[in-house]
Amino acid sequence: MRDSLVAAAFQLFLERGYEQTTVDEIVALAGVGRRSFFRYFPSKEDVVFPDHERCLAEMNDFLGKDNGSGNSGGGDADDPVARVCDAARVVLRMYAENPTFSVQRYRLTKKVPGLRTYELSVVWRYERALAEYLRGRFAGRRDGTLRADVIAAAVVAAHNNGLRSWLRSDGQSDASAEVDHALAHVQQIFGAGPGPVGPAQQPAGEPAKEPTEDDVVVVISRRGAPMWRVVQEVETALGRNPE
Repeated sequence: MRDSLVAAAFQLFLERGYEQTTVDEIVALAGVGRRSFFRYFPSKEDVVFPDHERCLAEMNDFLGKDNGSGNSGGGDADDPVARVCDAARVVLRMYAENPTFSVQRYRLTKKVPGLRTYELSVVWRYERALAEYLRGRFAGRRDGTLRADVIAAAVVAAHNNGLRSWLRSDGQSDASAEVDHALAHVQQIFGAGPGPVGPAQQPAGEPAKEPTEDDVVVVISRRGAPMWRVVQEVETALGRNPE
């Protein structure tokens, strides 16, 4: 019944438009009553994102298998950054399971501002889950909370950048390759491996190195700005279309 409601909703959204479609029309096409709809979806917006609650639970379960000391039984046990990157791939799998639906939702969300706002609230929940895990791993370290929040935001921004590249190709490109490429930048900057030599570490007597594509970009944002706005500013500074 749940799948039937989602299928009916998207059929009507594509035929008539999201704003023009009512819950009554959705349940009529699906052949069920209004109570059945609201048993599965608290609102019309929720039917556009039917799998996010399950996916968030799966991601939290994945992170929860790490006992907090890095002993998770996986290859990323000693690197919490690799762990949260793998957690982001749990979200990617949800999208990749049904490329046609994911592309349809992407196109619909771009057209309806209310759905974009709703999607940002969902993304925020993923980011907070990643940040809470990292805060536990960085507990007791100097600036541990700050580091956790920055890395969580970077992982979400990288995942979404790769995901959108795949969606803009109408699901024809390799979703995993797109996201892996984006997440590799996060691991290169924040992961357990050694980072690039910074200005303060430049050996004395050697000329300054020319900027490279791996240079760090610093973005200044006002205190209290919503995280989606900060991520948008980061993407703009990197010269990427925050579409």
